[in-house]
Amino acid sequence: MKKILLTIFTLASITLTSNAQVAPQYEVKIITSIESIVPNGVGRSRLISTDTKVDYREFTTTQTEEKGDRNKSDRQEIRIKNYDETKMLNFFNIGGIRFQNIASNDALLTSKINEMLENGWDLAFINTGVESYGGKDDNSGIYITRYLFKRLKPTEKSDNTMGSL
Repeated sequence: MKKILLTIFTLASITLTSNAQVAPQYEVKIITSIESIVPNGVGRSRLISTDTKVDYREFTTTQTEEKGDRNKSDRQEIRIKNYDETKMLNFFNIGGIRFQNIASNDALLTSKINEMLENGWDLAFINTGVESYGGKDDNSGIYITRYLFKRLKPTEKSDNTMGSL
């Protein structure tokens, strides 16, 4: 009887251990849209994305009370040169706000977001902001939106199947 209970306990332990859940590992991707709010249509509007991998630690210094050296990372090393740039339309033209341009930008963004979703990405967060002085005769400004996507990292599957004999 002891052997049977020991066998059941051992099998149950192996089953529970093999079915233990591992915290999922995610990867993220950020897509940024910059839409010009410069009057007369002279601004530049773009949708920016990249697949370039960088390690932020290469450009990070730790500041302490004892050590306050400034970060001397070379800007040329930080700058990404491989990215996708999709042209978008400006919010304004000579006649003022251009609703057709906004609708066109929405269609472009919808296309990009749908492609991301089709490729297994989930839209996790959106952050927006406007940069504009807003004072007398203000001639500059942008509307920026960052779309943060996430998806499960691909896991390495072990191939336990044998080839055909």
